[in-house]
Amino acid sequence: MKRRGSVVAGAAAVLVIATAAAGVLHLATANGSSPRGVSAAPSRAVSPPPSPAVSQPVADDPLTIASLQARSYPASTLVPVRSDGDRGGYVNTVVSFQSDGLREYALMSIPDGVRPAGGWPVIILSHGYVDPAAYHTDDNAYVNFISAFARAGYVVIKPDYRGNGESQGVPEGGHLSPVYAYDVLNLVSTLKADGRIDSSRIGLFGHSLGGHEVLRAMVVSKDIKAVVILAGVVGSFYDLFYNWPRTPASMVTPVAVQVTVEDTVIATYGTPMGDPAFWNSASAINYVGATTAAVQVDQDVDDTVVPKVFSDHLAAALQAAGKTVEYNLYPGDDHQFSRNRAAILTSTVAFYRAHL
Repeated sequence: MKRRGSVVAGAAAVLVIATAAAGVLHLATANGSSPRGVSAAPSRAVSPPPSPAVSQPVADDPLTIASLQARSYPASTLVPVRSDGDRGGYVNTVVSFQSDGLREYALMSIPDGVRPAGGWPVIILSHGYVDPAAYHTDDNAYVNFISAFARAGYVVIKPDYRGNGESQGVPEGGHLSPVYAYDVLNLVSTLKADGRIDSSRIGLFGHSLGGHEVLRAMVVSKDIKAVVILAGVVGSFYDLFYNWPRTPASMVTPVAVQVTVEDTVIATYGTPMGDPAFWNSASAINYVGATTAAVQVDQDVDDTVVPKVFSDHLAAALQAAGKTVEYNLYPGDDHQFSRNRAAILTSTVAFYRAHL
């Protein structure tokens, strides 16, 4: 497990996701009280009680990892919607695909030049939280990452989650609903069936909320070869409830449908302290033994939006499961890695070249 302590400053563009990128759980009502008996997060990490709960019988709820693993993810066809033109080394096109009968959109970046004989390797970029109504498919939030990956010879496809921007469906949120992970996994199947893509070279990249979707996808699909998670919401649900300090800078107001979903789940199962069996069965970090991917975890030491303890726990779980994991720590930065952007780009491209 590799830890990076050096700081490389770069004049890279800042992700325009701002502090909303985390997609935080709505664990406080508008007046600051806690719903359904949920305690406010403590100022320091709380260790969950030791429990083999993931092996205990749990309700057949869609939120559980077993339900995600049992589900089917049919392939569809990538349909061109419009071209955004050549960007100097790659061409951007907005495409659509089907996910559970819904028409979803994505930004697809294809390298210039001749397609390899076996097809292009591909990286699915799972973005952080944005207000679904304000989200745009072809915004510039991840342009540094897209350009670095595409110019290194990878097709990059950034899917919109359902209900985000013009994508059909309801934006239920990325933590207490599994539907965004459905969209990622349906896209994996679609890319496998696309003749332009090398189906043996599918990678994932997830930032913030997108890290949670990538973590879920990689413990479900055996087709994922390499994964990079940047400041991801990748702890257990115990971590999300109790080890996620809230500050004014990191608080966001989720849309009404996300509050309804969260309140319904908490009303049904309570909290991780009250029903550890259920919440452990829904925590993808407890299932990393199922992944076949090499994983790079990147985290700023003092991230005030998504705490470092999430990445600590994921790296430790992957190491304990005997998986290939590289854990890089970047001091003195923020949730967007604006100061260390050059180092992050160099490191992620090198990781994909080694494992994808």
